[in-house]
Amino acid sequence: MSEEVIKKSLVQQTLDSQRDSADEQSRLAAKTADGFDNFVSKLGLNNRNTLSAGHYEFNLMTRNRIQLEAAYRGSWIVGKIVDSIPEDMTRSGISITTDSNDDVKKIRSAISRLQISQAICTNEKWARLYGGSIAVIQIEGQKLDTPLDVSTIGKGQFRGLVVYDRWQLNPVLQDVIDSGPELGLPKYYEIVNDPRQVQATAPTMTGQIKVHHSRCVRSIGIMLPYFQAITEMMWGESNLERLWDRLISYDNASMSAASLIDRANLRMVGVQGLRDIIGAGGEALQGLVSMFEMVRSMQVNEGITLLDKDDSYEANSYSFAGLSDMLIQFGQQLSGACDTPLVILFGQSPAGMNATGESDIRNYYDKILANQEAKLRNPWEVVLKVLWRSVLGKDCPEDMEFEFVPLWQMSETDKATNAKTTAETVIGAYEAGMISRSVGMQELKDKSPETGLFSNIPDEDIAEAAEEDPPVPEAVPAAPTPGEKPVTPVPGLDSRSLLDKLLGRKK
Repeated sequence: MSEEVIKKSLVQQTLDSQRDSADEQSRLAAKTADGFDNFVSKLGLNNRNTLSAGHYEFNLMTRNRIQLEAAYRGSWIVGKIVDSIPEDMTRSGISITTDSNDDVKKIRSAISRLQISQAICTNEKWARLYGGSIAVIQIEGQKLDTPLDVSTIGKGQFRGLVVYDRWQLNPVLQDVIDSGPELGLPKYYEIVNDPRQVQATAPTMTGQIKVHHSRCVRSIGIMLPYFQAITEMMWGESNLERLWDRLISYDNASMSAASLIDRANLRMVGVQGLRDIIGAGGEALQGLVSMFEMVRSMQVNEGITLLDKDDSYEANSYSFAGLSDMLIQFGQQLSGACDTPLVILFGQSPAGMNATGESDIRNYYDKILANQEAKLRNPWEVVLKVLWRSVLGKDCPEDMEFEFVPLWQMSETDKATNAKTTAETVIGAYEAGMISRSVGMQELKDKSPETGLFSNIPDEDIAEAAEEDPPVPEAVPAAPTPGEKPVTPVPGLDSRSLLDKLLGRKK
């Protein structure tokens, strides 16, 4: 090799080394310089260590429908994660209040007959499993691709809710909602897989049924950032995607623990000349195999270990100490990942002295109530308006209100204590002249859902007591102090009206 070639090679190596050094500096500069860093000990994310090599990648399990369905059908843990929260959100139903109790009874009967709660529960389940789902409001005689107008619903037209998961739908992304809280979401959905199959008269190029978004109760799993939502056709993320690694870890630990049971007793046999027998093969090896088959058979049947006089035998038992603690730790990680306490997810009682799990269940029920208010209040309002038109043939009254029945129920002792305290408070206010008899009766009736008593006080008795109540004297203003401007009484504002105003009660 000539000297000129060697010089060119050295120059090229120097250039390559400088370029690699510049690339390395650029790579390090691109990293975040915040936090602890120790170059000598190679500690911190800016140094080459095991921690700096870690990074996050897209799992995209939401798009793998077959894998999600296999996990849902084959794993009881996945079934609990998907089902428990939606079932708790719809288990107790809603409490409807309005002036007409007869109307409420008819609406409750229709909710049960049309299986509204079950459909809403299914809608939430498939949203958690697949990342998105809709429940279509079925109005007989109306086109699904037109906006929903509750005032046009006739008596008996509402046929219930039909649930479609995201894989049965094709969101029309070319036409999106241009205003309101649902800005950017699809205005229409095409049902790809419908029980009625393809309709030849459907107004779409593919013959699929097209549904306007106002006729849909839309639900998603986990809300995604904008650009990620676009990749999922404006659906959400499956609740299983974030906890998939914890799920695999727990199942792997459980199966590994189960396999250790087969190795609980390790038996070792020393055979004289074993290497020679294996090397010789043939009848010698076959005789050895036959011998141990007989040993195994006799150990199972008679508990006898039959060996040659010169052979040695040793049995060692495996210790399972610490295995249960390890499984509990994996279970706790999975419980935190799916946002469900251990006492509900695994059905196990909490460990520790005086541990009841009451605080965990209360926190869980509070979270369920928050989910109900955030996800189910608007759908229930629409469904109730539709039900009022379909069942009763009239608009939903303005004074109609509903609340989600709380999952946490007081014990009979707590209810009795609450009823006693409420009754004593109302009677004390009545005897002190602060409220009238009719107001006291109304207060007791209003508290009946909490106390379990006084719910049968008729409205007629309350009205009759209001007529018998003595008139409340007009409020007499106090004499003004010298130099103070006298207070002019407000016409029609007596002490009774003032009390109602202070307590926030309507006349």
